[in-house]
Amino acid sequence: MKLDIAYYGDPILRKRGEPVTEFNDELRQFVKDMEETMFAYKGVGLAAPQVHKSLRLFLINWWDRDEDGKIIPNKTWVFINPKIIDISEETFNQEEGCLSIPRIYETVSRPIKVTIEAQDEYGNTFTETFENWIAKAVLHENDHINGVLFIDRLSAKRRKELDTTLNAIKRKYYLNK
Repeated sequence: MKLDIAYYGDPILRKRGEPVTEFNDELRQFVKDMEETMFAYKGVGLAAPQVHKSLRLFLINWWDRDEDGKIIPNKTWVFINPKIIDISEETFNQEEGCLSIPRIYETVSRPIKVTIEAQDEYGNTFTETFENWIAKAVLHENDHINGVLFIDRLSAKRRKELDTTLNAIKRKYYLNK
């Protein structure tokens, strides 16, 4: 089932998510619904707060392209109760966008490498290291479960320049729902 997206201005996007304590069929269905929503909106990742659930849970999808250049889903990773174990000192700059902040794309500096420990939807613990754009996506979604948006990582000057656009997003998607 496709879930509703929480847009900029919704207070849930600024809350720290609660730990997941029950790994049951209801949780696994929620994960499936999040995945369906992520694909419907053509997202690379999706965090629970973005679909109105204040939980420490996010998804990332690896993707490939077919011969015609069409994006095809490859593997969806589920991160529940994640903990950042290590991040590289080396960073890289890349444009980011967010399903909760439509039509804004900005260059953000992120560590080039991250090691994260998390649980899957069955409660199994895993530790993985990710690099480049996948590390960026993991860190972007991990920010969401801590109440941080990618625009918070911009300079104060650039953030101020976006105020009019952000207020328009808030009015259109959040205040007028």
